[in-house]
Amino acid sequence: MMRVACQGLGASAGDTVLLDDVGLSFAAPALIGILGPNGAGKSTLLRLLAGYRKPERGVVSWDGRPLSHWTATERGAACGYCPQQFEPAWNYAVAEIVGLGRDRSPAKAAPLETILEENGLAALAARRWSQLSGGERARTMLAATLATQPPFVLADEPGASLDMRHRLALLERLEAYATSALVIVVMHDLDLALRFCDRLVLLDHGRVAADRAADAMLDDPAFAAAFGLRLQAEPRRPDRDWVIGLG
Repeated sequence: MMRVACQGLGASAGDTVLLDDVGLSFAAPALIGILGPNGAGKSTLLRLLAGYRKPERGVVSWDGRPLSHWTATERGAACGYCPQQFEPAWNYAVAEIVGLGRDRSPAKAAPLETILEENGLAALAARRWSQLSGGERARTMLAATLATQPPFVLADEPGASLDMRHRLALLERLEAYATSALVIVVMHDLDLALRFCDRLVLLDHGRVAADRAADAMLDDPAFAAAFGLRLQAEPRRPDRDWVIGLG
């Protein structure tokens, strides 16, 4: 099972510190949520863990090997990365985008037609990127990310453009996938993070403010402090999908 760790991780942009001495370790199977206010360093952490950005300090390791020792081919086979925003160089069709994801490691992947069908994209296969809604783009990107069944998946706010029902469906899919893989997701929806994730990591000002099991995170004072909120927890009825609070 996949193991991912970082130690003493640091990154900055000019004079702005993005991450400062971050040390974390993760092991499959698990669905990990990365939380934090805007500018906390969440997306930067994901890019460093994926190897799309080199740390200025510290090291990232996959399965005990420094990420710098992995070839691009090895990284592509082991990790699926779903970015927060994606704009292809060409106006590809859905089938072509999913096919590009499948080509990372085609020997491990199902036939393209099967992947499209399993992800509810068969009817959209010929639709061009410019013709897709935000939700259709998100579903296409997730299908491309999971096409090769990678043991390690990173997703940066994958449900941000989806309506409530499709956000639930996406998290249910990632939850099922995480039963045999390591899935790390940046999230802003606290309700879904607390409901679906096994573990939550809270970033604040580039540092790890809390690292707890999901059902214990609300009790950590750092959680309310990071968001500047006073929180009230209410149980969700088992026959309902969502908790909505009205002031």
